[in-house]
Amino acid sequence: MTLPVTALTAAICAIMLLATAIATVRARFRTQTSFGDAGDQGLVSSSRAHGNLAEHAPLFVILIGLLEMANASHWPLTALAVLFLAARAAHIVGLHQPHAPGKPPQLRALGVVGTWIAYAIAIGWTLFLVVTVNG
Repeated sequence: MTLPVTALTAAICAIMLLATAIATVRARFRTQTSFGDAGDQGLVSSSRAHGNLAEHAPLFVILIGLLEMANASHWPLTALAVLFLAARAAHIVGLHQPHAPGKPPQLRALGVVGTWIAYAIAIGWTLFLVVTVNG
């Protein structure tokens, strides 16, 4: 395969999106809610887990793909993808954890920070290659 890190990252993101979509539909059946969240915390958590992943995964997969096409070093690129995927998994689990009012669950917070770090590295690495390879 030409872009194995990108392909594996995209496939795992797709599995996570499917799982979160199924969880959302199950919560909708449980609450008999076809639209919105009916004020049900489980449905809110499931829906946001799916939506948040759908918001973050596509651009990250594109960045990984661009880096891989630019012949970025395989193992650091793989480590970056693993960081992103682990952060997204932590965020999904964290959205379903009990927490004190006004304070985010620890895994959710860890997932957010991990995602931002992965994004910052991918963005910086991409910009570095743009400047150094094309400059």
